[in-house]
Amino acid sequence: MSFAKIKRPALVALGIDTLAIFLAALDVWLVIPEKAQPYSIYLSGAACLGLAFRRKLPFLAVIVTVPGFLAGWSQLAAMIALGFLATRKQMHWQTWTGFALVFTCRFVQWPLADFVELSWREHVLDGIYGVIVAGMPVAIGLLIGARTEISQKLAELAASRDRERRFHADAVRAEERARLAREMHDVVSHQITLIAMQAGALQAQTSDARSLETAQVIRKLSTKTLEELRSLVSVLRSGSEEDGPRPGINELDRLIRGSDVPVHLTVERIPDLLPSQVSAAAYRTVQECLTNVHKHAPGATATIRIQGEHGSLKVEIRNERARTPGAALPSGGHGLTGLAERARLLGGSFETADTEDGGFRVRARYPLDR
Repeated sequence: MSFAKIKRPALVALGIDTLAIFLAALDVWLVIPEKAQPYSIYLSGAACLGLAFRRKLPFLAVIVTVPGFLAGWSQLAAMIALGFLATRKQMHWQTWTGFALVFTCRFVQWPLADFVELSWREHVLDGIYGVIVAGMPVAIGLLIGARTEISQKLAELAASRDRERRFHADAVRAEERARLAREMHDVVSHQITLIAMQAGALQAQTSDARSLETAQVIRKLSTKTLEELRSLVSVLRSGSEEDGPRPGINELDRLIRGSDVPVHLTVERIPDLLPSQVSAAAYRTVQECLTNVHKHAPGATATIRIQGEHGSLKVEIRNERARTPGAALPSGGHGLTGLAERARLLGGSFETADTEDGGFRVRARYPLDR
């Protein structure tokens, strides 16, 4: 927040106070008779100056304006002070005391000898004018206070509606999470379990060393996938993004060793405190790219470069064209799309492109200021 924005409300308040004092003084100056008593002038001037502290001590400001209004000509000063008092205090006893004082000043004439000599019609007219002079600022103050209170209530109502909409959205997401968790557990978990069982059966029946090693790898990967799937299902059911294991770039070495893909890894200028979401996104990017290399470019070497630069983490994965022919593996085509969506949610970017040598390149950038 700038210095000018901090000072602006104070300058506006000072300007309003100055204008109020000026108008009250002008009202007194325009009606002062030629042979005015000095004490009446002094009391009227004190009433105008009393408006300077009407914000901090509104009731005292009304008290200060009363002598100037009764024995002088500071009617406007008394009305301004009373209006601000009503705005601040609303139906407080100070408001009605100020109303009575201002009414008395308008109803009673000074000196008192002149007041006694008035006719009953003049007393009635002075009483009507007293009610108007004292009642108008009180009514305006009460209206301003009521408007402020209504505005606060409307703001609270809007905030309450926003909370209700958020709660409803959270409930819908929780229900959708639970449905996805059930489907993942019932369908995917069942299929992976069957794969693990078939790998175990193959491991028990085969005597070929290479087939035995392949069966062990399949069984190990199936077991690991089941563990990750169960953790993801628990996260979906709990609705918390922070629950469950979250792999990061510190586990890239283990991921690369088990990927069965030749990899050249370069890591540069990684911050010590890396946000968990960014670290997990980098890990998943490398994992998905290595999976795609294994499926679509068997025998190709992958070059991975992870670099921290200008407040962001950059991940680039390149692979050559396929070195050996391989059988086509099923692919849903959603892996890269999911990575792009993850990068967008984190405020980053995600790009894919073919390389000149027939390979493929993936570039992702994730901001670190999260």
